[in-house]
Amino acid sequence: MTPRFNMRSLILNTGATLLLPLLILFSLFLLLRGHDEPGGGFIGGLVAAAAIALKLFAEDYRAARTILRVHPLQLVGVGLVLAAGASLPAILVGENFFTAQWWTLDLPIFGSLKLSTPLIFDIGVYLGVIGTVLTVVFTLAEAEHS
Repeated sequence: MTPRFNMRSLILNTGATLLLPLLILFSLFLLLRGHDEPGGGFIGGLVAAAAIALKLFAEDYRAARTILRVHPLQLVGVGLVLAAGASLPAILVGENFFTAQWWTLDLPIFGSLKLSTPLIFDIGVYLGVIGTVLTVVFTLAEAEHS
């Protein structure tokens, strides 16, 4: 049985439809901004999970799950692998565990692009937080209507 969690509010539904892409973009901004200023994977993940939870409250369970496209626990697993894997490049070059490593890619159109293990770690945290929060929210929504 698919749970139906619907407030049936035209204003909430319209607002959620308009806010969802903005909140996802804002969560990505927070994720990428976290190295130089406050922000990062944790708060970015919370904002993205809140955006999808808003869709759940405005429409229904199926609409929220359609946005996510994968089971939230898969996001937790991928996030943990990425976060833990961010420690490996330092070990491979003989440095201390979780020492930040930086790489610069020279791309013809975009110019210089800097990649780092802290970014990989933050992306792992981002995915892990989204998966954890949405697992709880979806479980509560399922329990409410079963």
